[in-house]
Formats: sequence, structure tokens, C-alpha cells
Amino acid sequence: MSNILDNSVSLTRRGFLGAAGRTTLSAAAIGILAGASSLPAVAAKHEGQDISILNVALGLEHEGIAAYQLGAESGLLQKAVLDVAVLFQSQHKQHRDALIATIQKLGGKPVEARSLADYAKALKADTLKNQTDILVLAARLELGATNAYLGVIPAFKDPQLAKVSGRLAADETMHWTFLNNALGRGLPQSGLSFGA
Repeated sequence: MSNILDNSVSLTRRGFLGAAGRTTLSAAAIGILAGASSLPAVAAKHEGQDISILNVALGLEHEGIAAYQLGAESGLLQKAVLDVAVLFQSQHKQHRDALIATIQKLGGKPVEARSLADYAKALKADTLKNQTDILVLAARLELGATNAYLGVIPAFKDPQLAKVSGRLAADETMHWTFLNNALGRGLPQSGLSFGA
């Protein structure tokens, strides 16, 4: 994984899972993400690692926002699908804003979003030829985000952090479910389909 201090973040779901497996977020980060207005009295000794993990998550949210922007600007989405894409993008922006606020309250520097052109290249936007292509890309990214957020839950010692990660995973799962349905794909036939 890249050093966060130089703002070169690995924007992969595996990178997020790997970072979380090596560290846990502090009680301070948990309190902020959960909406607490003040930091808990006991600050974790690994705040730098906490900031790194939050920055990787922020990088993933930047990627999701850009993917929906590329889809919206493509002119390939029908009005009803475009409306939902804009809604999902707004929810990713809310995730982004919460992560930025948390990183700043912990004294860190939030990783910056890359240019839309950089995301277009990384996501191979030039291969998106129709609405289905865009939905497939979005569903793949949402499933990856779901699995990433669920995958880090066992690494957390504080149950509040597990709750926050679960809430983020729930949003991503909702997005995936809608996109999967829009693609005409059925629901998973077995239980325990996410987080593996």
C-alpha cells in the first residue's frame, strides 16, 4: 500500500482490506464517524494508522463519485436510471464528507480526489458503450465496496467501529441490489453472499 502522506493511495478494495487488517481505527475516529461532537476521552495510540485507513476509504469514495459522474455525463442513461445514479452519487458524497471531517478532526490531511480524466482511464470509461455497460461497472464497484466494508469489521476491537462499517456496507449493498435488479439479474440464491 502506498504511503498516505504523499497522497498516492491504492484505490483497490483489496488495499482497503489489507490496510484494515494491519490496523484498527481509534475510538476517536469511531466517535466522529458515529456523529459524536467531541472526541472520546481515551485517544488511541495509533491515530496515524487510523488516518491512513480513513484515507484509503476516502479514496474509494472518490472513485465511486467519479464513476457515477462518468455515467451521468455519458448520455447513455435513461432518465429513471440517471436519477438513481445521481442519488447514489449523493450518498457517496455524504460518505466522503464524513470521512473528510473525521480525518481533519484527527489532525490528518484528507487524500485529494484525482481528476475525472484519471478515473475515466482507470475505470476504462472508453469501453462503456451503453447503459448496461455503465450498470455493470457500477454494480461491480458497489459489490467491491460492500465486501471491503464488511471485510474490515472483524479487525475492529471497538463495536462502534463495526457498526459504522456495517452502516457503510448497508448503503453499498442497497446500491448493488438496485443495480443488479436493473440489469435483470436475480437475487443471490444462497445466504451469506456478501463479505466473503
